Amino acid sequence: MSDPETPVTSDAPADQAAAPPPVAAAPPAEPAAAAAPVCPIGDAFLPPNMKKHVDPKAPMPLRMMAAKGLVPLGPADMVSVLFMLTFDADAAVRETAAKSASGLPDRVLSPALREERVQAPVLAWLLGLHAANDAYAELLILNAATPDEAVAQVAATCTVRTAEIIGQNQLRLLRHEQIIRMLCQNPVAPASLIDGVCDFAVRSGVASLEDVPQMRAARIRLFGEAPPPDPGPTAEEVMQEFQVADVPAGTSAAADPAAAQAAAAPLPEAKKLTLSQRVMKMNVSEKIKLATKGNKEARSILMRDTNKLVCTAVIRSPRITDGEVLTQAQNKTVNDDVLRLIYGDREWTKIYAVRLALVKNPKVPMTVAMKLMAVLQDADVKNLARDKNVPSGVQQQARRMVEKKEAPKPQGGGH
Repeated sequence: MSDPETPVTSDAPADQAAAPPPVAAAPPAEPAAAAAPVCPIGDAFLPPNMKKHVDPKAPMPLRMMAAKGLVPLGPADMVSVLFMLTFDADAAVRETAAKSASGLPDRVLSPALREERVQAPVLAWLLGLHAANDAYAELLILNAATPDEAVAQVAATCTVRTAEIIGQNQLRLLRHEQIIRMLCQNPVAPASLIDGVCDFAVRSGVASLEDVPQMRAARIRLFGEAPPPDPGPTAEEVMQEFQVADVPAGTSAAADPAAAQAAAAPLPEAKKLTLSQRVMKMNVSEKIKLATKGNKEARSILMRDTNKLVCTAVIRSPRITDGEVLTQAQNKTVNDDVLRLIYGDREWTKIYAVRLALVKNPKVPMTVAMKLMAVLQDADVKNLARDKNVPSGVQQQARRMVEKKEAPKPQGGGH
């Protein structure tokens, strides 16, 4: 071994600088940590004094209090807060929130699952948590705000009872055909249920599931070996041909002015007529897709369709505007199911013009009209009492309300 004090000589020529000592290889870089998933909803639904419980910058005990379900919140806000906290940076908070959501009492959970104002990602998460509970799964599947994609995810593994609820929801089946595919894979779903779903889908024009054996069997059962009837134009074809696809949610006019202008500009009358003719040739399945994805022009045509599923798809469209809802509330020939959805929606009946239009519509049941009339302004009630174009029951009730309002108050006698 060399003496550490002795310099090490090199065999290299004297005019060549000695090579620097080899540098040790750097250890392999640690793989970058996966970015934490971002919560898809914000805290705008919460009162200001409750936002601290989901604020990532708030002290952990405040967030943990909410994760344990100890914050005084209504059912809808409670499940939304628990969902938000499953994205918390602290693992203990995340785990506690998930545990709390799984064990919520029925008095909190059932009302929350029915509530359509709960945001879609929250409802999808709850369906994943409670898919094995028939009662809770039914509430979520019947909740129009629950995403179709979430229903498709549980369709292949749910119980018989839940499979029956999914199979009865015809609008979902046609709006999101993947639900049919997954339902056909469910080992416990009765053959009679699958046959009924597939027969309905084939009659409605679903043509994209040829690889599903039960769908092929249904087509043969209904049409034999003959080629299927002409399915007509698809929703995508019509939207491309007439530019009647709405600007995607969240797209601003500044970000995409051409798309915004195309969506907002009314069609010329000649083109509108052609669009109506093309829509008439579409099958039910494609009409429902157009009702969901198309713009106001397409929805106005589809709302007049004789098939109630198509009309319902229009009013259920995530792009429907308050103005369109008001138009249908005023429409005396509107489909009963559409009208029922309007007066059954608390957000729409908060709009005063919609409420007044429903009271005047003769197709609205008197019990509903009288309930809505109770919160009208005095001037409108007086107008209803004189209006011969409203239902007689509404006019009579308005007169009683006016007489009661204008009746002289009894004078108190003093002794």
